[in-house]
Amino acid sequence: MDIFLIIIAALFMVLGIIGSFLPVLPGPLTSWVGLLIFHLTDVVPMNWTFLIITFVIALGIWILDYIIPAIGTKRFGGSRAGMIGTSIGLIVGLLSPIPGGIIIGPFVGALIGELMNKSEFDKAMKAAFGSFLGFLASTLIKFMIALIFFGLFIVKFVEYQEVIFK
Repeated sequence: MDIFLIIIAALFMVLGIIGSFLPVLPGPLTSWVGLLIFHLTDVVPMNWTFLIITFVIALGIWILDYIIPAIGTKRFGGSRAGMIGTSIGLIVGLLSPIPGGIIIGPFVGALIGELMNKSEFDKAMKAAFGSFLGFLASTLIKFMIALIFFGLFIVKFVEYQEVIFK
C-alpha cells in the first residue's frame, strides 16, 4: 500500500509542476497534496510542522496567482477583458502546435481582449504587455515553488528509501 501511495504522491508532484503553467490546475497546491499523501504512508513519519508550513506557502502562492497578473494589467492600464484574454490565450497557446505558443498565446489573448474592450491599439498593446508580464511572474513563482516541493519530496524519498523498499 505504501508503494501505491508513493506513486500517487509522485504523480501529484508532477501534476503540480505541470499545473504551474495551466490556469485550471493550482500547481503548488497540487504538489502539496503530493507531499501530504507521501506523509500519509506508514514508512514516512508525519511531520505536521513541515506540512503546515508548506501548505501556507502553497495557499499564499495560489492567492498571489490571482493578484499578480491583475497588478500587472492594472499597472499598465489594462482591464478585466485583458486578463480573461490572457487566460484564454494561454490555453490556446498550450494546445497550438507552434513553438513558443505558451509565451505568444497569453500576449495575443490579452491584446485581443483589450481590443474587444474598445481600447485603442496603443493602450491595448501596453495593457497586453502588462498582463503578459504579470502572467510570466506568476507562472515563474508557481513553477519555482512546485520544483522546491518536488525537491523536498525527492529528499524525503531518498532519506527513507531503505524503509520504502524493504
